[in-house]
Amino acid sequence: MRKMLLAVLSRVLQTPAAAAAAGKTGAVSEASRVMVASRNYADFANEATFEMKKCDLHRLEEGPSTTAVMTREEGLQYYKTMQTIRRMELKADQLYKQKIIRGFCHLYDGQEACCVGIEAAIKPTDHVITAYRAHGFTYTRGVPVREILTELTGRKGGCAKGKGGSMHMYTKNFYGGNGIVGAQVPLGAGIALACKYFGKNEICLTLYGDGAANQGQIFETFNMAALWKLPCIFICENNRYGMGTSVERAAASTDYYRRGDFIPGLRVDGMDVLCVREATKFAAEHCRSGKGPIVMELQTYRYHGHSMSDPGISYRTREEIQEVRSKSDPITLLKDRMVNNNLASIEELKDIDVAVRKEIEEAAQFATTDPEPPLEELCQHIYFNEPPFEELK
Repeated sequence: MRKMLLAVLSRVLQTPAAAAAAGKTGAVSEASRVMVASRNYADFANEATFEMKKCDLHRLEEGPSTTAVMTREEGLQYYKTMQTIRRMELKADQLYKQKIIRGFCHLYDGQEACCVGIEAAIKPTDHVITAYRAHGFTYTRGVPVREILTELTGRKGGCAKGKGGSMHMYTKNFYGGNGIVGAQVPLGAGIALACKYFGKNEICLTLYGDGAANQGQIFETFNMAALWKLPCIFICENNRYGMGTSVERAAASTDYYRRGDFIPGLRVDGMDVLCVREATKFAAEHCRSGKGPIVMELQTYRYHGHSMSDPGISYRTREEIQEVRSKSDPITLLKDRMVNNNLASIEELKDIDVAVRKEIEEAAQFATTDPEPPLEELCQHIYFNEPPFEELK
């Protein structure tokens, strides 16, 4: 098909009229665009196999495979999801600086491969609980962009009816962001205990950051989870900084995947969506087979500061951030893989970018015009299946 199109294009450009037109600005590029637009799905490979960085292991004889197969359909989905999260977070940054979003706001850009890779490896019936950098997981668990941005602006159309804000978003089998550092880890073990108690073939993925990794409650939870062989994946998203403190200054040992001691662990390239996907599949199978919990450290990086109140450049340099962007960006890595292995064209991915930007703009428009929750709802939704408190007049 591609050879035929090239041959036809060559003949067209050899005619006198076409040759004259080709001398005009944009004529050749327009012809190329037409040729690219004429490509159909048969021109692309259905799937490709990729090499990945080997995971570091703790108390495991073997780990995830160092190769992974990705189909064209999967690649396009991962790309769109990561781009949506990236653009959503950049829009949140803009709305915050315009003082439309207020309060705490922790952005996830740079870490998109973590939530997208994890979601690709588990089932919708599995359970996820995370810390306060939760926008990405909220989206991958099924909450639309419009509801996320509307929650951030405190409007009634938000996923928590405008009452939760950045750190407290929920949906089915997603137990939210949690504002207290490390407090979601014992809660995650409790969810895993429920999975085991009810005999369901389900697991809980409990996420925390490197800044929370030294919390005592995490080690207490590790002990209980190991004793009871709970189907729980403890995931440390190590983005190298706990607030403004580097991991080297905060932890005597930065091998977070070994922190479980008696619990097996693995350290994963958290900037590679396929590496995260395959490692999560491995960890999920470990839990489902009755072997108990496992610890997974994802080595990743956040582009923004700890929160919107943190410029993010007082404890690290702009050059460091730019180097990660240029060498390890998860979206760029996936894009290059797909284009270089004929799973997609640059033009096709650009079309996805345009569609994503349009979706984000429309969501932001709704989020800034939707009304705030009425005063009558102030005391509702405090207890499940209980009448609301009466307002004081």
